[in-house]
Amino acid sequence: MLSMGLDHEAGATSAPSKTVVKRSGYVPPQHVTPIPLGELMEYAGRPILKEQEGLFKKPEERDPMIFYSGDLGLLKFKSISVIGARSASTEALMRASRVARELANAGVVVTSGLAKGIDTAAHTAAIKAGGRTVSVIGTPLASVYPAENAALQCEIYENHLLVSHLHPGQRTFQSDFPKRNRLMAALSDGSVIVEASDTSGTLHQASECIRLGRWLFIMKSVMDNKDLSWPERFRNEPKTVVLTSVNDILDRIG
Repeated sequence: MLSMGLDHEAGATSAPSKTVVKRSGYVPPQHVTPIPLGELMEYAGRPILKEQEGLFKKPEERDPMIFYSGDLGLLKFKSISVIGARSASTEALMRASRVARELANAGVVVTSGLAKGIDTAAHTAAIKAGGRTVSVIGTPLASVYPAENAALQCEIYENHLLVSHLHPGQRTFQSDFPKRNRLMAALSDGSVIVEASDTSGTLHQASECIRLGRWLFIMKSVMDNKDLSWPERFRNEPKTVVLTSVNDILDRIG
């Protein structure tokens, strides 16, 4: 397993709180640290250029507070998001697991969103391979969604890194998930889309990759799927790559 220590000291860490066990069995992290987005991106070595500002669109959200629990030092390493459909096919789940496992074996941090389907497969495969993983979730850190990922979310904040743009106790709306995807794109060196429909929320992350100049890797099985129209929108972008093997990723992120 890689040794990736935490050396970030900015932001006040909350004091330990009384342990609360949710009905799902989820035990929220006792230590949650806030950090402004701009400072976080500088720390991660992925600063957002002036012309790329506006990650969360509204002027008052230009430098929002981000909350994390776990090893922030993981953001200093090469990172690839592995994302896709919640209701994924068996083949797609196998592809996500294989990509995550091979990335982990190559020393790349695997990032995803802890949703059902592709996200869960990616996180799980990276951990089983002895690698490290980052989860950017669409709820406050004290919540878990879906409930069946309670144990996995605990594993991630205890031994890896859990991140959210939502304040503790903040209500969650459907619009928070595209924001989660945009934040995930910013924190990664590139994103792999394993499977996604024409209406998938994953496409928010694809668009953000292009806007920020991050690599966008689209599985060949997705690009060749004649039932999908969205891949054509990205095919000719300079940083879009049709993914045939993990080497296509490693060759580009160094």
